[in-house]
Amino acid sequence: MTSDLQNICAIQIKSSTVRHAELVALNNVTLDIAKGKWTSIIGPNGAGKSTLLRVCAGLQGDATHVQLDEDPLSQISPAIRARRIAWLGQNEPVQGEMSVYDLVMLGRLPHVLWFEAPSEMDHSIVRQALETMHVYEWKDRSVGQLSGGEQQRVFIARALAVDADILLMDEPLTNLDPPHQSDCLYLIKALVANGKTVVTVLHEIAFALCAEEIVVMNEGSVYFQGTSDEANTHRKIEQVFQNRIEIHPFKNRLVVLPV
Repeated sequence: MTSDLQNICAIQIKSSTVRHAELVALNNVTLDIAKGKWTSIIGPNGAGKSTLLRVCAGLQGDATHVQLDEDPLSQISPAIRARRIAWLGQNEPVQGEMSVYDLVMLGRLPHVLWFEAPSEMDHSIVRQALETMHVYEWKDRSVGQLSGGEQQRVFIARALAVDADILLMDEPLTNLDPPHQSDCLYLIKALVANGKTVVTVLHEIAFALCAEEIVVMNEGSVYFQGTSDEANTHRKIEQVFQNRIEIHPFKNRLVVLPV
């Protein structure tokens, strides 16, 4: 990837404010999300992380304040938007009787014309997504038969099936055991290596620091934005958590310890 490409923004937010009744969830936020990188959004509970991610997706707030690859999001049709952005939210509703295969096939809906059956390419992409998340053997099982962690892997497979250039993932590691958390982090890095843009909201700060870019939220505002390997980024993260954590390098990784 060239340095010029690295400077291109996948998503730009300009002066976005989101209110829930009297509560200001997002306060005049301006933010650039780098193209072809992994950006993690972190911060205390109620800081506005999930709201910011939904604004990036056009699911909340005023879409006229958001640009997608320099195109105004408000001028992109919902169908095209659904092809360009893959979304994984928190607490995704479970269609209990739906098969795993059919749920993942929902990721191909933006690419399938009305009243047309999925193509062989659609089926191939779905099979690949299932295999990537190691859930292909469950393809005929109903989603309601799966555990929470198993369901989460299926939802990630559905997001992969969209084959979008941008993936927005709110707490993708929810309910996953440590080996599958590790698999998911490696998957994100592989997606970015292949040119995708990934934005995650993660509570696990050590995992969030595996990303290249960090956005620190606090009280509905962007408190800090920087790269994950900078000491200043680590100090800002510690500050926003009231200096009740410390970030230390350990064997080419970063560990987060309570104080």
